[in-house]
Amino acid sequence: MTDTTTVSILDRSYRLRISDEEREHLLRAAELIESQARSYGKLYSYKDNQDLLAMVALTQITQLVKTQGTLKAKSADLERRLGAIDSGLDSLLHRTQNSL
Repeated sequence: MTDTTTVSILDRSYRLRISDEEREHLLRAAELIESQARSYGKLYSYKDNQDLLAMVALTQITQLVKTQGTLKAKSADLERRLGAIDSGLDSLLHRTQNSL
């Protein structure tokens, strides 16, 4: 079911239509954005909320890009390992069939 939820980030409200399943994640994300933006504001003495939100976006997307790269490398390694296991099982099956 889709519902309307309002979140507040840096004293600005945003109304969004989301499913019930997404609501908890959306609210948690808004809290994290707010917290990180306020931390940047204190750390770098920024006053403009747009600058703070841009810094949060840049930080989070950078982390996403790094995570995607790691997952891609791990996926390739997993495929390689599974291929080796599959080859080993095929070889074992072939030898077993030939010995019967």
